Amino acid sequence: QVQLVESGGRLVQTGGSLRLSCAASARTFSSYVAAWFRQAPGKEREFVAVIDESGGNTNYADSVKGRFTISRDNAKNTVYLEMNSLKPEDTAVYYCAAGRFGYGAGNYNYWGQGTQVTVSS
Repeated sequence: QVQLVESGGRLVQTGGSLRLSCAASARTFSSYVAAWFRQAPGKEREFVAVIDESGGNTNYADSVKGRFTISRDNAKNTVYLEMNSLKPEDTAVYYCAAGRFGYGAGNYNYWGQGTQVTVSS
């Protein structure tokens, strides 16, 4: 069982930056693929970024490519999402997830409670 706790979400202006963190409870976290998803009001949850178990491979949604960076520190059981050049359309609740590789939410068994990111125009 893996418990995930996100932090770092807040209100930021357009063009600003944020770093989200996701702390995992289990020492086995390094054996899981980790990902970030987001959900805006009235919309479905969507894939944002994924990182493999070692941190050597990453992939991103087209909408965030070049602006967001996912990374992990397995010694700290933590995954990060560095977000730059934020836009109002990035406003959403951001969720951390752990599971097996994929771009769909169904690939991930474990989820955090979410952290709100709001980008003002």
